[in-house]
Amino acid sequence: MAFDRSAFLSAYDTLLDRWPVPVEPIDLDTPYGTTRVNAAGPTDGPPLVLIHGGGSTAASWWANVGELACEARVFAVDRIGEAGRSANAGDRPLRTVEDLHGWLDAVLDGLGLTRTDLCGHSYGGWIALSHALRRPDRIDRLALLDPTGCFTGYSPRYLLRAAPMLARPTEARARAFLAWETGGIPLDPDWTRLHGLAATFPAARPITGPRPTPEALATLRARCLLLVAADSRPHDPRTLTARAARLLPQAELRTLDGVSHHALPYTRAERLNAELTGFLTR
Repeated sequence: MAFDRSAFLSAYDTLLDRWPVPVEPIDLDTPYGTTRVNAAGPTDGPPLVLIHGGGSTAASWWANVGELACEARVFAVDRIGEAGRSANAGDRPLRTVEDLHGWLDAVLDGLGLTRTDLCGHSYGGWIALSHALRRPDRIDRLALLDPTGCFTGYSPRYLLRAAPMLARPTEARARAFLAWETGGIPLDPDWTRLHGLAATFPAARPITGPRPTPEALATLRARCLLLVAADSRPHDPRTLTARAARLLPQAELRTLDGVSHHALPYTRAERLNAELTGFLTR
C-alpha cells in the first residue's frame, strides 16, 4: 500500500486538534534534519519531553497533555525517519544508536534544555532509558510507560502476529493488529486511523540496541517511574515487573489494570495521568 501523505497529515492534524490546550508547533534544525516538536503548557514550567512509541506520532498524546501541561512545559517530539512531521536531511540519515542519541541531544539543545524530565512509551521508553543512562547530567525524572527492550525481550506470539504487518504493512493490517493487541476493546477512531496510515510510512527500520545491562542500570541517577500495562502483549507484564524491581530497586513501579500496551496513553488515561503528574511534581 502506497503512503498517502495528504491523508496522513490530515489524520495527524485531526488528532492534534483534539489537544485540550493550545499547541505551539516548533520546527528545529538538527544535523539529521528538521524535527517537529509540539509544545504546550506554561513557558516557564518545568520541561517535560515526551517520546512516542513505535508506529505512533507526537500527536498521539492528546489524552495526556491536558493534565501534564497544567504545570509543565510539555514537548512532544516526532522522531526523524518515522511517521510524523519531522523530515530527514537526506545526506545524514539516522543509522546508529549514537546517531539517535546525537539527534535527541540536538533536539534538547534546540529547545534550550540543559536538564529535563523525560517520558517514553514502548520503544520510546527504550530511547528514554538509554538516553538517561548515557546523559545522566541531563535527565532529572524518567517515566517509562510499558517500555519494550528495557527489561525483557518480545513475546514470540507477539512477533508472530506482527510479522505480516511488518513484512507488508497496510492500514488494514495495522488496524487488525491493534484490535488483537488491545483485546477487541473499542478504540478511538481518530487515533486508529492515524496509526493505520503511519504503518505505511516509507521509513527505515527503527534504530535499536541491546537491553541495558544490570551494571548500566545500577548507574541510573534519574528518579524513575515504571508504569506497566497489565494486559500488555509484547511481553509478559509480570516478568517485566519482577525484573525491573530487581534491576532498578529505587524505581517506583505501578501496574495499570485493564490496559493494553499500544492503547496505554489513552485507555484509562485518568489513572495514567494521575500517576505521571504525581511523580513529576513530587
